[in-house]
Amino acid sequence: MKTALTIAGSDSSAGAGIQADLRTFNDHDIYGVCAITAVTCQNTVGVSTIHQVPADIVASQIEAVVTDISVSAVKIGMLTNRSIVEVVAQQITDLSIPSVVIDPVVVSSSGQRLLDTEAIVPLKTKLLPKATCITPNRMEAELLSDRPVKSLSDARDAARSIVDLGAGAVVITGGHFHSENAIDIFFDGHDVIELVRPRLAQASAHGTGCIFSAAITAALAQGQSLPDAVGMAKSYVFEIMQRGIKLGAGEKILTKRHKAKETR
Repeated sequence: MKTALTIAGSDSSAGAGIQADLRTFNDHDIYGVCAITAVTCQNTVGVSTIHQVPADIVASQIEAVVTDISVSAVKIGMLTNRSIVEVVAQQITDLSIPSVVIDPVVVSSSGQRLLDTEAIVPLKTKLLPKATCITPNRMEAELLSDRPVKSLSDARDAARSIVDLGAGAVVITGGHFHSENAIDIFFDGHDVIELVRPRLAQASAHGTGCIFSAAITAALAQGQSLPDAVGMAKSYVFEIMQRGIKLGAGEKILTKRHKAKETR
């Protein structure tokens, strides 16, 4: 069985972060290992408290699993601060971790800041150049490209700017654009591809960005090409968004419901 690593924060509601990543890996027959960067106190309504894990402990978690278990791909999510960004970038180099997918988590869906301002520069200069693929939403694309991203045309320009920073490829997700369809912009340094799905009326859900990037990671771990991995992840998220479940007072939780076993 192939193995993938997630480096991200823990979500006590299990809708996003480490919990969603591991669930997504499992859905794709990937064994998931993890390094926790922060413990968040959150539910479907929002994040109330964040405890940042010391950078040396984050590094030790990564080293512990990668030196023992063969990791085929890594997904990087919430990193919280400059020290963690820098130590994760160094570990990727030192341990030769392949197929790096970065979900540049800056602000939660409820508006809570998840990455310190001083971490933005090392994110762009030290970590982003190690990315096989990076998956910002519209606001994160603005931050990384230093340009406004209000339209799909803006997103295409921003995608080129982000790849120019050293990323192998970028997918700017389309959930925050005001358009009839949900259109993601994929750019790998050569071709711009639009990934189109109908916009769902019940689109407000918890953890979509985490799940999308984790699904790409799982596909890369299985040896799929990046365009195929991105296309599969888009379809997977579209499928499970139609099956979101309402557990609390806030956003829906996304989980894949397996068919019940047939009885004889």
